[in-house]
Amino acid sequence: MQGYQLSFFTQQGHRHHGVPLAEWILQEAHRLGIGGATLFAASEGFGGDRRIHAARFFELADQPEEVTMALSAQEAELLLDRLRGEGIKVFYVKTPVEYGMLGEK
Repeated sequence: MQGYQLSFFTQQGHRHHGVPLAEWILQEAHRLGIGGATLFAASEGFGGDRRIHAARFFELADQPEEVTMALSAQEAELLLDRLRGEGIKVFYVKTPVEYGMLGEK
């Protein structure tokens, strides 16, 4: 199938409605019926603020996180519209991809 890989980049300490933002995005994708998504925790990174963000022994709130999924154009717009409607500020990358499933279920 043709569609998009949609990836969101945030930090563990960023929250929406009291839930870590990356987890909230993952849950919202599930609620919207999107077929799958993965939450990655990174050890270190930097963003537009040019500041290094890292998981430290005593402070995990700054740990970089990424939520990635492959989805149709309609699903991508549905999710992006939902995040816009919630007023969420998050960096994302939307890349055209071919995706599918190999093997038997």
